[in-house]
Amino acid sequence: MMLLTRDSVCALEAPIVHRLANGGTIVAQQMPVDAVNLSVWFRVGSRMEADAINGMAHFLEHMVFKGTEQLALGEFERRIEERGAITNAATSQDYTHFYITTAPQDFATLAPLQIEVVLNPRIPDRDFESERLVVLEEIRRAEDNPRRRTYYRAMETTFDYLPYRRPVLGPATVIESLVPQQMRDFHQQWYQPDRLIAVVVGNLPVDDMIATVTQALTATTTGSAGEALPVATLAAATAGRGDPEPVFSEVVRRHWVDDRLQQARLVMTWRVPGLVDLAETYALDVLASILGHGRTSRLVHDLREERRWVSSIAVSNLTHWLQGVFYISVHLPAEHLARVEAAIVEHIRQLQEAPVQAAEIHRVQTQVANRFVFGNETPRDRANLYGYYQTLLQDLTPALAYPDHIRQLTATDLQQAAQRYLSPTAYGVVVMQPAVEMAE
Repeated sequence: MMLLTRDSVCALEAPIVHRLANGGTIVAQQMPVDAVNLSVWFRVGSRMEADAINGMAHFLEHMVFKGTEQLALGEFERRIEERGAITNAATSQDYTHFYITTAPQDFATLAPLQIEVVLNPRIPDRDFESERLVVLEEIRRAEDNPRRRTYYRAMETTFDYLPYRRPVLGPATVIESLVPQQMRDFHQQWYQPDRLIAVVVGNLPVDDMIATVTQALTATTTGSAGEALPVATLAAATAGRGDPEPVFSEVVRRHWVDDRLQQARLVMTWRVPGLVDLAETYALDVLASILGHGRTSRLVHDLREERRWVSSIAVSNLTHWLQGVFYISVHLPAEHLARVEAAIVEHIRQLQEAPVQAAEIHRVQTQVANRFVFGNETPRDRANLYGYYQTLLQDLTPALAYPDHIRQLTATDLQQAAQRYLSPTAYGVVVMQPAVEMAE
């Protein structure tokens, strides 16, 4: 258990981590909010998929809710809703998780249902076909969304071979070709109890929450387990295919004409460390805030507030497991594209050449640390935090210590990170431009 200083911005206490005999893990913490959240995590996402089944993890997320031998189709949702509880799920490149939020008095009744549907979905042929149409419609809606469309083009440009270049939803052509048995095999491979992380946070005694989840897992009988993957094979699969890609050696530029846009989009990306190099990510988080979080950040103040060349600009350090992306996204009139890119490059140069002043570092460190605290005020927020770190790192210490890591960064740390990872002469560029603006 990690001890935090009294004056630390991080107010989180370490939760209890309970290892099950079957290899699964329960993370539990009592929190004085009149709700309980159970999040069930598996370290499987689109990164683990072969190209031939890209989109399977997300499709399976949908099918989990189609009933089990014990719960007829729709019964899980009915029993959740009649008690005023909430359920949902999410799939990413690196993980999938399912959650319910209930009143404390309902937790012992509803938690076993969540575990039952996750571990024992029937995946019937008829429901597979009807849900395929739902997923295909989601893919179409994603492609119709300008933000997601731009993001997809940016990831395709940023990565040459890592699976992060593919959309989590998968291409429609792949989803159209999948068959139910492929999904059953995928579930059997990845959704075994020994690979489960159950995180429960809320206003019940920790021992009671752990006992409820343990009993539910014990009572839930899964289908015959498939042949266990050798440790080396499993490690290779969960690490992703290939090593991190090298940083850009030149400017890689892609340009699309997009009639559905009202205004041009400019995205600039750099390949940066992922969670496997966690210590390298903290300075990049702060640099993203210095450049593009809030009206006083450098790019927002310069390009939107002062020069008025852009309508919006945002900067993110996207941290995936194997490799991250430093991501600058701009909405702007097409006539400003060249000058805005040049201005961003100049700001990157300034970060490399001149140390950030102490007052700016302090302001941004406070912002980043406070966002962390404010973002973990509910049982669901806290369960997401713990589930993410426990699933991907098997360690909660970084989750609890994040604000302290941010506060310890110096001007030298930030300058060295900019010099190492944010080249002003080598990066990815995506331009999405309306045809009408091309003609002007």
